[in-house]
Amino acid sequence: MAPVPSFPVKVGHIDDVQELRKARPTSIPERFVRDMAERPKHAATLVSASDIPIIDLCKLMKRDKDEHQSEAMQLKTACEEWGFFQVVNHGIDLSVLENIEKVAKDFFMLPLEEKKKYPMAPGTVQGYGQAFVFSENQKLDWCNMFALGVEPPCIRNPKLWPSKPADFRETLEVYSREIRKLCENLLKNIAVSLGLKGDVFEEMFGVAVQAVRMNYYPPCSRPDLVLGLSPHSDGSALTVLQQVKDSSVGLQILKGNTWVPVQPVPNALVINIGDTIEVLTNGKYKSVEHRAVTHKERDRLSIVTFYAPSYEIELGPMPELVDEKNPCRYRRYNHGEYSKHYVTNKLQGKRALDFAKIESKTSA
Repeated sequence: MAPVPSFPVKVGHIDDVQELRKARPTSIPERFVRDMAERPKHAATLVSASDIPIIDLCKLMKRDKDEHQSEAMQLKTACEEWGFFQVVNHGIDLSVLENIEKVAKDFFMLPLEEKKKYPMAPGTVQGYGQAFVFSENQKLDWCNMFALGVEPPCIRNPKLWPSKPADFRETLEVYSREIRKLCENLLKNIAVSLGLKGDVFEEMFGVAVQAVRMNYYPPCSRPDLVLGLSPHSDGSALTVLQQVKDSSVGLQILKGNTWVPVQPVPNALVINIGDTIEVLTNGKYKSVEHRAVTHKERDRLSIVTFYAPSYEIELGPMPELVDEKNPCRYRRYNHGEYSKHYVTNKLQGKRALDFAKIESKTSA
């Protein structure tokens, strides 16, 4: 596949948002100011943030039939109607969550010269900087990112794993192992909710790909003019988001035509369905657009894990979910090709999924 032209964002005092914040400019640089239609508005109250489903993983694992079935039904509804839910009692020790928060914060607080040792190369999504930038005129997100491939080992770039903080690598390894087990567990329950064998995704995915991205959103003097992260759906099968304690509320999901803020639940993890599950379920479970907004006085830190099939796997709607009433909506494709397509295009809602849609050229 020919490389896509890319315009790297220089990591310097002018365009690194943390450095911008330190300089306290009298106005927001034009490169960050969104067009009127894209600017965040106050979230409407038509949908309450408290409506976003909360799934108790402990209840899903219960042998008590009634309790298990009740929670399983909630999971099914969450996947069908929201594409997002928060999971509690997930089994990950709170110290693991606290440790990853600490090393992530410590990394972003390092001097710029130290962070510049791990630059995100053009057209890639590993390293420090901003991803998905392919035009000199493209608006930038009010966010600093640090992303790493974790599993399988062949996708790692050892040069990008930082030596500071000293416990960064070990902490990320422990955290990623726990998140991987959570994803495997959730996918088993999601498969059962579809009437499929619990191990269907595990058998299909091969050695699953796992990557982590840490997002730091400094305060912004004009949060009404910028976006922390552009609207998009994820190309993964599942995404796990940890909203760091005491951060501003920044995550919003698109429900109908309304942007709904996701209020953090103590010790919960936010789960969302990715494009891959939408394709595999033939649209029964849909990925959902989401974005991040900024705050005038408070910063925000989030830690995101993407869990997806092996790049060698060929994917398409599962036959059990295709019939006369639900005709095939997506073509079969190589997951590695889709991943390459995803990371070499800017974030534009769910447009990346057009890659797989059979009716993409004719649908409204």
